[in-house]
Amino acid sequence: MLTGELRSKIDNVWNAFWAGGIANPLEVIEQITYLLFIRGLDDVHTLAERKATRLGKPMERTVFPKGKDGIGKDGGIAYEDMRWSRLKNRDPGTMFKIVSEHVFPFLRTMAEEGTAHATHMKGARFTIPTPALLSKVVDLLADIPMEDRDTKGDLYEYMLAKIATAGQNGQFRTPRHIIALMVEMMAPTPKDVICDPACGTCGFLVTAGEYLRDNHPKLFHDKESRDHFNEEMFHGFDFDGTMLRIGTMNMTLHGVEDPDIRYKDSLSQEHAGDTDRYSLVLANPPFAGSLDYDTTAKDLLAIVKTKKTELLFMALFLKLLKPGGRAAVIVPDGVLFGSSTAHKAIRRMLVEDHKLDGIVKLPSGVFRPYAGVSTAIVLFTKTNSGGTDQIWFYDCQADGFSLDDKRNALLPADKIGLRTKLDGDEHAKNNLPDIAARWKERASSERERPRTVQSFCVPKAEIAAAGYDLSINRYKEVVHEAAEHRPPKEIIAELKELEREIGAGLNELEQML
Repeated sequence: MLTGELRSKIDNVWNAFWAGGIANPLEVIEQITYLLFIRGLDDVHTLAERKATRLGKPMERTVFPKGKDGIGKDGGIAYEDMRWSRLKNRDPGTMFKIVSEHVFPFLRTMAEEGTAHATHMKGARFTIPTPALLSKVVDLLADIPMEDRDTKGDLYEYMLAKIATAGQNGQFRTPRHIIALMVEMMAPTPKDVICDPACGTCGFLVTAGEYLRDNHPKLFHDKESRDHFNEEMFHGFDFDGTMLRIGTMNMTLHGVEDPDIRYKDSLSQEHAGDTDRYSLVLANPPFAGSLDYDTTAKDLLAIVKTKKTELLFMALFLKLLKPGGRAAVIVPDGVLFGSSTAHKAIRRMLVEDHKLDGIVKLPSGVFRPYAGVSTAIVLFTKTNSGGTDQIWFYDCQADGFSLDDKRNALLPADKIGLRTKLDGDEHAKNNLPDIAARWKERASSERERPRTVQSFCVPKAEIAAAGYDLSINRYKEVVHEAAEHRPPKEIIAELKELEREIGAGLNELEQML
């Protein structure tokens, strides 16, 4: 949990960038990411040194090799001088020269290490403009404790929350409480192989990892499970180099050692090697209109022929999941009721060929200030053999925050999110705990609920008869309150009496003149 003091320190780092002339939040995050990475490399090297000393054996992993880097006069500078622990004590001018002329070339060429993190550092650019700003930021970062994994992750998340503008192509950050809801509903297991094909900052993967740490702590007692968690479980794709760097750092700071975070245009590139591979897909992909058939992956067009990105992503999720694999994904409302042939085909596929488990309609302001689009969470299981019986619907009307651009919290901090108990008035402001609880009852008590309440189930046959329309409004029943009106004759008599009184009053007034 972040303390107010730590938040204040991060705010100071942020303000130093703004005052130093870097105002783009993504660039600020990227530069901080590099500096944290440099600090992290030194920590890894120091750990390996201590272990080697303790065991009396050679170091297993050497981050900073012996010798000089060969850049500039006299064979360059020693790799040892690039370590954070030495850099932070240099004067600003020397520090700036070492970081810009030696450390960044070193970062770009460490890809041989083979980790995702090293790979994404290939394109690292140092854009801090002055020695004074670099020195100030290094001093501020050095003052922040990074030993504790939870604190590291929370700190980075706090910084990511400052990315307050939508990126290109419809990218925007998914609210963390919505991600937490989707992860809770999917309940990842230690055996899962999880993929987010539009991973951005890796929010879904990070939250899934945290869920596993909280709910399956014994998973780290077994080497095979631990290796699976660190090397095989998490997979994320994106085609934005900055996001890949930020996402990888986010995973590393949350304690996942070597996640598979890689460059991939999920809708344009073929999916050999990823087909039928994953047991869980969690995603909120960018929906940026239409693509040309020429630039769309042919294996997705084979599933559904469309140019609409939201439908192509649905085809992609089915492509990536292995039989029995589950998905919780956010889609724009139009996917649920669109009337085109492709819309109907993808919905029919979910209902008839696989197992559509549920739809959670989200309030339209949930992604403000980035976008005001209406969305829903679609939850399904890939079966290739059908299995849909009853489809569970929930009409979420509040997520704990105001639905305008300000997104102010409507409840105290301990009443926000999933794991909290709320009374009736509080429920009206935060539906998330109720959604998570009722989801678990979807095969039992939820089937008895009337369609006039927030959640209910609809039989598959009724969905099919409605042309596979998955809009909750199609099935929800609205009860109109009966209003009792007075008999017309009684109203007419009252009007006549009023008219008589007015006439009498006028006569009285006339006699006074």
